[in-house]
Order: sequence, then C-alpha cells, then structure tokens
Amino acid sequence: MAAYVARYAHAFLDVVTSAKLDTAAVDRQLGDFVATWEGSAELQAFLTNPAVAAPQKVAILDKLNEKLALQKEVRNLIAVLIDNDRISGVKDVVAAYRQALQARMGIQQAEIVTARELNAAEKESLLAGAGKLAGGKVEASFRLDSNILGGAVVRIGSTVYDGSVRGRLQRLRETLVAD
Repeated sequence: MAAYVARYAHAFLDVVTSAKLDTAAVDRQLGDFVATWEGSAELQAFLTNPAVAAPQKVAILDKLNEKLALQKEVRNLIAVLIDNDRISGVKDVVAAYRQALQARMGIQQAEIVTARELNAAEKESLLAGAGKLAGGKVEASFRLDSNILGGAVVRIGSTVYDGSVRGRLQRLRETLVAD
C-alpha cells in the first residue's frame, strides 16, 4: 500500500466524523463509486490519463455524480484524489478508510473458518466468543474448509485461535512425539 493511502483515508475519516455524516450512507456511496470505477475501463483510462487536465476530469466526475448523487464530502474526496493524481489508488483509500472507521469504532476484523456451514445461532455464538477474545466488537467473515475436520479456527488480526479437530490432533501428535 502506498504511503499516501493512509493519509487520505484518515483525513477523510476526520471530515466524516467532524461533519457527523451517516457512515453507512458514506460507505454505500464510496462503494457505488468504486463499483463504477472497477466496472469502467474507459473511466479509469480517462481519469488516470496524464494528458487530460484535472479540471476536465473533475467535470466528468460531476457529470457522473448526477447519477451517483454523492454527498459533497465524498465527491470532494474523489476530486482531491483526481487533483493530486492519486485517483488510481481510490480503491485502496476506500479500504483504508473503512479499516480506520472500524478501528475508531472499536470493531476488529475476524475470519472464522469452519468445516461445515453454520446456522444463525452457531454464527452468533462464535461471534460472541470472538468478541470476548478480541475484547470488543468483531466483524467476521465466515469461510468453509473441510480440511480442519471440525471445530473452528478464528483469526483476529495476526492472532490465530485454533479450536479445530485437525489442530487438536496436531497438538496431540506433537505431545506424543515429544515424550
């Protein structure tokens, strides 16, 4: 990740916080722009073309904004990225903003791997347990991996909690071999 990404993300988060904007609406609008950006090679080529002046690029952004109806602050973030020739990193800036917002809200990301599909009650139970391990709120993504045989593996940041059958068997094997 480029060094400028975090600066733009944190500055934008400060704007969103000080203006008391609806973070869910801002997130949707950022997602809409990123989806438009990723879905249009022509838009990417135009906005990253060094031969096109920044005011022309911002004019196109404003035309696009007629359809997207971005809040002033979201539109301004994109315009600043264009003006400073950083628009190619818009996806990274949005991801860093989301990460910074979650950190400010005390939410940590987790990945929960299970051997089978879980029902809603089981997911809630695992989320509650992961929240206790993290010492706060957790937003988790769930993934299936039949290789773990059973149980679950929870990754919060760089810490891995292995409660899988495969992990238990591995630890048992290591104990038996060590004696």
